[in-house]
Amino acid sequence: MPAARHRRRRSVRNTVILAILPLLAVLSACGYGSAKDDGGSAAAGAGAAGPAAEGTSTSASELRLGFFANVTHATALVGVKEGFYAKELGSTKVTTTVYNAGPSAIEALKAGSIDATYIGPNPSISGFTSTNGELLRIVAGATSGGASLVVKPDIGSVADLKGKKVATPQLANTQDVAARAWFAAQGFTTDIKGGGDVSIVPTENALTLNLFKTGEIDGAWLPEPWATRLVQEAGGKVLVDERSLWPNSRFVTTNLVVRKAFLDKHPDTVEALIRGQIATTAWINANPDRAKADVNDQLEAFTQKRLPTEVVDGAWRNLEITNDPLAASLRKVEDDGVKVGVAKDADIQGIYDLTILNKVLQAAGQPPYDDAGLGTK
Repeated sequence: MPAARHRRRRSVRNTVILAILPLLAVLSACGYGSAKDDGGSAAAGAGAAGPAAEGTSTSASELRLGFFANVTHATALVGVKEGFYAKELGSTKVTTTVYNAGPSAIEALKAGSIDATYIGPNPSISGFTSTNGELLRIVAGATSGGASLVVKPDIGSVADLKGKKVATPQLANTQDVAARAWFAAQGFTTDIKGGGDVSIVPTENALTLNLFKTGEIDGAWLPEPWATRLVQEAGGKVLVDERSLWPNSRFVTTNLVVRKAFLDKHPDTVEALIRGQIATTAWINANPDRAKADVNDQLEAFTQKRLPTEVVDGAWRNLEITNDPLAASLRKVEDDGVKVGVAKDADIQGIYDLTILNKVLQAAGQPPYDDAGLGTK
């Protein structure tokens, strides 16, 4: 009798175990009970190291993407609105954060509060060099052009700007460095405290427009659409179109950068993000009128103000939407930042990782882009 009861207990125990095993498998597949990394995927088991095994998904559950409410970030604005990123990322949730200028986005990357961002070249460089190359990688270009020095109509030349105030979006951002480098080339001094022959005053873009209207500043080196807004809404005139300072009128204005830790852990997610960008770029260039409408819709959503159609049209003529990182121009940008005293001389070898971008382009029958010798070692 005891043996019979023992057999019955063992039979019940085995039945329970068999019933629980499928449930455990489902929970494991969903990630329950597993430690999560900063991108939301299940962490590797004890002792595991290096890349995921072949055939193992490296997708994150969430991608946190930053960008600016500027026409120069049209790729992000359109890609989010039209759903190109969401389509390629599939089950990976896309959350977005809007920044005024690059240094703020870099601080967010350092804090781990975003995973990728559209950003200018100077903040990309500072984020890379200030962390010994550990913070980020540039994985694609996004925009060329779209920046100008706009001044009061009575300013006829650079000589008239001596003793005047000129705004830029933020200290050490892309337009700030461009302005300081150009003034230095004209023989004018500037410093980071607003002194020198020309006082450069880093100011939020929306405030710059108001200060220009009231005469409290005399000019501003700004990205689009702000440069065009100063012309059309405040009576300014373009003294320098930055394209005129570059070979073939092309220079990097906006990059797509990814936090290196996120890229290492989630290459599948980054590939999906890049596929989304490539699809967005192609759609924008094939549908410029619809793309401009999308950009305006997004600017209204993020700034609570819609731009006049003529402002968007004017800004659009001043830029190029491209996946090309224009890496060769980054070398001069880095040199300029050092020369004007807002960056330290440092090695930027390894700042680019165009592996995924070129893989996707070549799979689509498109030529790859060059990293100008600044790719990963």
